[in-house]
Amino acid sequence: MPSRTPDAVTGPAWVPPAGRPPLSSRMMRATWRGLPAKRHEAGWEPGLVVPAADGSPLITDHYFPRTRGDFPTLLVRSPYGRGLPWSPQYGMLFAEQGFHVVLQSCRGTGGSGGAFDLWRNETADGRATVAWLREQAWFNGTLGTVGPSYLGYAQWALALDPPPELKAMVVQVGLHDPHALFHADGALRLENVLAVGAGMTYQHQGMAPFLKATLRLRRRLRDVTAAQPLRGAYESALGGEVPWLDEVMTHPDAKDAYWRGASLGESAERLGVPTALITGWHDVLVDQTFEQYDRLRRAGCETALLVGPWTHTSALQRGWPEVFAESLAWLRAHLCADPSGLRPTAVRVHVNGGNTWRDLDDWPPASAASSWYPAPDGHLTRQPPTESAPLTTFRYDPADPTPSLGGPLLSRTAGPRDNSVLEARNDVLTFTGPPLTGPVDVLGPVSARLSVSTDTGHADVFTRLCDVDAQGRSVNVCDGLGRLRTSGPAPSQVTVGMSATAHRFAAGHRIRWQISGGASPRYARSPGTGESPVDATTFTPVRITVHTDSVLMLPRSAGLE
Repeated sequence: MPSRTPDAVTGPAWVPPAGRPPLSSRMMRATWRGLPAKRHEAGWEPGLVVPAADGSPLITDHYFPRTRGDFPTLLVRSPYGRGLPWSPQYGMLFAEQGFHVVLQSCRGTGGSGGAFDLWRNETADGRATVAWLREQAWFNGTLGTVGPSYLGYAQWALALDPPPELKAMVVQVGLHDPHALFHADGALRLENVLAVGAGMTYQHQGMAPFLKATLRLRRRLRDVTAAQPLRGAYESALGGEVPWLDEVMTHPDAKDAYWRGASLGESAERLGVPTALITGWHDVLVDQTFEQYDRLRRAGCETALLVGPWTHTSALQRGWPEVFAESLAWLRAHLCADPSGLRPTAVRVHVNGGNTWRDLDDWPPASAASSWYPAPDGHLTRQPPTESAPLTTFRYDPADPTPSLGGPLLSRTAGPRDNSVLEARNDVLTFTGPPLTGPVDVLGPVSARLSVSTDTGHADVFTRLCDVDAQGRSVNVCDGLGRLRTSGPAPSQVTVGMSATAHRFAAGHRIRWQISGGASPRYARSPGTGESPVDATTFTPVRITVHTDSVLMLPRSAGLE
């Protein structure tokens, strides 16, 4: 072990140990192309024990440049283990670029002591880790954080009361609000719940147990989603009870005491630490990233936003060259006083459909809503209706729920997909505009105001924007789900946020608005009775009538005049 002293200034100089990163990490590292050239060989000091806030041992690996010198430190706290892909992707790559990297397993995961409890320990344990860092001879007092998904949540937890050493953050496809990950307007995001349950339970045990659990979940997904009641049905798919998962599923109200302290949105409202944000248009956490960006900008915090053509997982796979370059440039600028890699604008977004990148001063760009209305025979028009009247009716049957297809998911089926088979179903409405005479760019938040009546008084409404090409192929752009309650034959109105997009509809393409009564298993199927989807045992088909005063609202940009 190298010499350590609590006085890094007057004590003996730290001598890097001779350990090399594990062979599996070096082999994966060798497969990546298109990354910046490495500056140093990476060293590895595994299995360090860091005391958590309550004294529990947090097992920690230390990666470093195998070069004498003074280097800043990156803290990466993860509940998913310290092996593949985290070891090469964060430990090795950033050490090669001139950073100490502290890769730590959160409490109750990856060999660390204590019990994992979703979100409740990250703030205190992050602070305890920084206290430990101050005692290390190699720590020069300059700290940054980086990481995706729940690793982003661990960053926001530290930022609640940022230590003075924290000089930069890079939150990649990152979480700040667990409730919003699992619930949407009272609807349970069932596929997220199951995917996160599998990941949190097995990923830190290694790739083999995690892959086995993922395959088991895939095989048993249909049985789980069709169970009556849904409560507890996940156990066969996840290999047993997951107590925190039960709690998550049975507390749909964000104001419930159970969720108190879960959201770390307030971290960004007063943060002064320069923070870069990275997401993808089909990332399951894209809306949370936009919320983070908005809060940081309003707080006057230096920030940058990158939005690519990625899902939650592909951002760290095929998108990794761009994600790594963006992250590295931000960290070098704020930890190493080297701003040479920063882009000149705060925002860069990929324009899907056009396959181009666009640099912007802010997000969303200034725009006004352009309204599109459903019309008879499945048309979509710019002409507003003269009155509110029933337009068309479809039947949603929970015994044969409308399937989900693509979009912002955690599974391998995420992203843009051909919706043609889905749109051929009787329970899916489509309203399609005329062929465009020129390209239309839509940049910003998309929403729908639906005027709907039902025969049971309770329904979910799933609404999606699609791009239809000249051959009739319909591809999803963005979407959202709303839950409504109606009374009698009179329609009720619900406004559904459909996330945001930067998308070019090419000349000759058509804009399509798709409406259905759900998207299973992405969302737990509506029982049609108003009962909780977790506890319902009675499921009733619903007749849903869309009225003419419904409207799809697109942010006006080029071509939408």
